[in-house]
Amino acid sequence: MKKIFRHTLSCAAVALALGLTGTASQAAGNEILLGASVQLTGPVANTGRYYNDAYKLAVDQINRKGGVTVNGKKYTLALKIYDNQSDVNLSVRQYTQLVSQDKVNFLLGPFASNFALADSAVSEKYQIPMVQGGGASDQIFARHFKYVFGTLAPASNYFSSTIKMFKQLKPQPTKVALLYADDSFDVSVANGTRPLLKASGADTVLDERYSSNASNFNTLLSQIKSKQADAVLVAGHETEILNFIRQAKSLDVSPKFYSFTVGVPSDDFRKALGKDAEYAFGMTAWLPSPTLKDDWFGDAAQFAKAWGAQYRYEPDYHAASGVADVEALVKAIEKANSLDPKAVRDALAASNFQSLYGHIKFADNGQIHLDQTVIQVQNGKPVAVFDGEKFLKQPQYPMPDWAKR
Repeated sequence: MKKIFRHTLSCAAVALALGLTGTASQAAGNEILLGASVQLTGPVANTGRYYNDAYKLAVDQINRKGGVTVNGKKYTLALKIYDNQSDVNLSVRQYTQLVSQDKVNFLLGPFASNFALADSAVSEKYQIPMVQGGGASDQIFARHFKYVFGTLAPASNYFSSTIKMFKQLKPQPTKVALLYADDSFDVSVANGTRPLLKASGADTVLDERYSSNASNFNTLLSQIKSKQADAVLVAGHETEILNFIRQAKSLDVSPKFYSFTVGVPSDDFRKALGKDAEYAFGMTAWLPSPTLKDDWFGDAAQFAKAWGAQYRYEPDYHAASGVADVEALVKAIEKANSLDPKAVRDALAASNFQSLYGHIKFADNGQIHLDQTVIQVQNGKPVAVFDGEKFLKQPQYPMPDWAKR
């Protein structure tokens, strides 16, 4: 049975209770309704919750700060969120319901590229703007859609800073294993990483795809060991990476360097592994710096503090990108001075503002570009070590053998 989550402040809650749903181009009373389908249960719910929590926190904060002004009239933001149960087909049906039956004004995205790839087709079909910070696959933005906008940097560039760092590590990694899941995000990561590795002069000794939600990596780990890879790059989702690391320890597969597209920035990931998370590298386009400012939270450090107080866990770039999605829509609505979907879509395309997540300026394909900072787990915390050009802090490298930790 699908679960529906509604979230507003009191006046908007009353409007929902009375059934005051508007059309896509005209808000009900003083309410602007945003809709989303996210993974609140199922295999990727641990990351999906970032978006649910981000949307709620952003809506609450924007409403507390006065809401949204259109043509001199004040509007309150409201949310309608469905639980897609980590089922992409259900997610598509729910987005269709959001626009065709629930009559939401605008859309926020799900987590994961394969979901965003499918769900954004609904946005395009009905010409309702969707801003999503959960899908980074290049495939999402290669279709020349006009109504989908993304706040994650291109997946094809995720390992760029990591590979640039190779040349400054001593000893320099020369034999690299590239592993990636078979979903659209991880395939895009792999497609972008191959030419970067080739240009770096590294020898790719293993290039293997595995099934999404894989639980057994023993065969791949044995190949890593037999081919004597000294660096391993893994594109996957958090549960897969947890399984990979646990089995690497069990088989004592200890290259000099591990890096993962997800996990390292996540508090839950590090808690799940404990000391076994040490030395793992990852990347992030966001850190809670006080230099990143916005109109509602103040700055990223204040946002992180508010997030921790509200949810009792630390935000990462998923959380920040989710908040930026809401902020981008509000900026566009006020810039357009209209609730007309096309006018807001055009304002989104012209976005150019600073958020607590970073600079929001969409390219012609609807995606933003943000540099990835290399991070490493050191003493249980993610530490920024390389910015794409120089070391910010000395990495702990090479990684010691499991048996010697």
